[in-house]
This record gives sequence, C-alpha cells and structure tokens, in this order.
Amino acid sequence: MQVLNIHKRVINQPRGKVWDIVKTLSSKEDQIWPTEKWPRMRLNRGLEVGSSGGHGPIRYVIQEYLPGELIQFKFLKPKGFIGKHTIELTKIEENITELKHTIHMKTSLSGMFIWSLAIRSLHDALMEDAFDKVENHFSKNTKKQNGIHG
Repeated sequence: MQVLNIHKRVINQPRGKVWDIVKTLSSKEDQIWPTEKWPRMRLNRGLEVGSSGGHGPIRYVIQEYLPGELIQFKFLKPKGFIGKHTIELTKIEENITELKHTIHMKTSLSGMFIWSLAIRSLHDALMEDAFDKVENHFSKNTKKQNGIHG
C-alpha cells in the first residue's frame, strides 16, 4: 500500500524564527514535540545525518538535514514501513512560513494493518499537537510583546 500523509501549517513568522523552534527537536529544550501528551522523540546524536532514534514503537534515522529547510528521516521500524518522513519549512513571504510534515512510504501487508488500524490516527493527532505547539509559541510571544499576559 502506498501512503502519502501530509500535514501543513502556515505560521505568521519568518522562516528563521520557525526554524529556531524546529531545530530544538529531540533536545532537552524541545519546543516542537508535544511531550505533554506523547512519548518524547529521542535521537542518539541530535539533528544530524546518521542520527537514529524514534518515539514509541517508531524508529528512524536522519537521511538528510538542511538547516533552516528540511529534516528527512528514513523509517527503520515498525517492520513493513518502507519510506521516509520529512519536516520542511518553506518561505511563503518574508514573515510567513509553511511548516510541513510528510510521510511517503510503502507498506507491506502487516505494515498496512499497523498503519491503518493503530498508527495513522495517532500520528495525525500528534502532528496537529506539534504544529499547535509551534503556533502557540509565537502567540505567547505576540501577547508578551503587546503587553497581554495570560
């Protein structure tokens, strides 16, 4: 089975500021991963090509890393997930950035069942929580800048 799963969010901030949040992924200061609700993402060498890790039962290795633009992971587990997932930042305008997460993979028969019955809905919720966290980070900063607290 072919899987193409895409999540996008337009963030009203320059790409560099959004990258400052994304580049904390899997660090002790992680500002994107919703650890309040989900198992922490861990990478053995941080954000660099060849670093491996995962979250929950999902395992992957970083295949490509372009600071400010892209992090691409290759799936290692679960068995039957053959492909990648990618986090990308695209400048739309000077102060508008698209944050995008894409899964592009083939699955074996067992992988299809795992994806369809167990992973997909959880993945979708996780990604929306992560994107909310990024967006809310900037909402908090905007409130502080405008003298609003809460």
